[in-house]
Amino acid sequence: MTHKQQPIGTGFTAASTVDDVLAGIDLTGKNVIVTGGHSGLGLVATRALTEAGASVTVGARDTERAEATVAGIERVEISRLDLMDPASIDAFVARYLESGRPLHILINNAGYPAPAEIVRDARGYEAQLATNHLGHFQLTLGLHPALRAADGARVVNTTSGAQRMSDILWDDPNFTGGGYHPGLAYAQSKTANVLFTVELDRRWADEGIRAFAAHPGVIATTSFNSAVGVESQRAQGLIDEAGEPIIDPERGKKTEAQGAATIVFGATSPLLAGIGGVYLHNSEVSELNDNQPAPTAQEVTADVVSHSIDPQSAQRLWALTEQLLDR
Repeated sequence: MTHKQQPIGTGFTAASTVDDVLAGIDLTGKNVIVTGGHSGLGLVATRALTEAGASVTVGARDTERAEATVAGIERVEISRLDLMDPASIDAFVARYLESGRPLHILINNAGYPAPAEIVRDARGYEAQLATNHLGHFQLTLGLHPALRAADGARVVNTTSGAQRMSDILWDDPNFTGGGYHPGLAYAQSKTANVLFTVELDRRWADEGIRAFAAHPGVIATTSFNSAVGVESQRAQGLIDEAGEPIIDPERGKKTEAQGAATIVFGATSPLLAGIGGVYLHNSEVSELNDNQPAPTAQEVTADVVSHSIDPQSAQRLWALTEQLLDR
């Protein structure tokens, strides 16, 4: 399989932060949407992008909480968005399109923390697939006119190194036949993020819309990792005996500013001009690595693997997603 997963020599490292990747970049006049941009990595990205001059719309299910969190940050507005509710997504899209603003950057960042027992949306779809992939797919396609109007736009899908752990469960992506496991469901949704990136870029690159999948690394303070409990976090090497996060970016364990760097890099860096449809890691285009060892408590490897960037799988997932969304 030919692929585009070739590092380009950005000069950034695993320890680079949002400030590092945004140095010298002026986003004045640029419009950005960040789903989940009021917490965790999304909040770090929102703050950094506004400090560079951008105007950011944050999509959030709990608008009161989001308003309180972003209070004091200039050029930020909150718009209600529930990624498990197709009507909410359509309403969000309609509000944005009615504003007449072009959309220069869309960061599909919000995620559903892996529940121990399966959770389904009103359609019966598994919550992680519904939120992490299906909702963002519907949102992105709805915003296509605004992205096209930007005359050069980027879509960044926040993914995870967990993509290496599972392909799409083609026969039963929603676990209707049982066999649910939270980590497996999460891995599938993160693979879907990468495959969506590959096919989106293939379809829209000629319109000046480029897509990137960004792996931020492992951040102990995110809702996904903090939800597993203290003992599990210790066993995974995410926190020490005192309960403090272990920061070791070279081994994949990062601060939020380091993790959000790759997301912001994908959204803004001129080093990515002419590139798209790739998985980013450590503010660099990841190499393809199908032989990386399993993650351990000491080190988390997270390069992209073949099943996550397979172009035929990407087209197959697009068709499956349209079928699930009945669109």
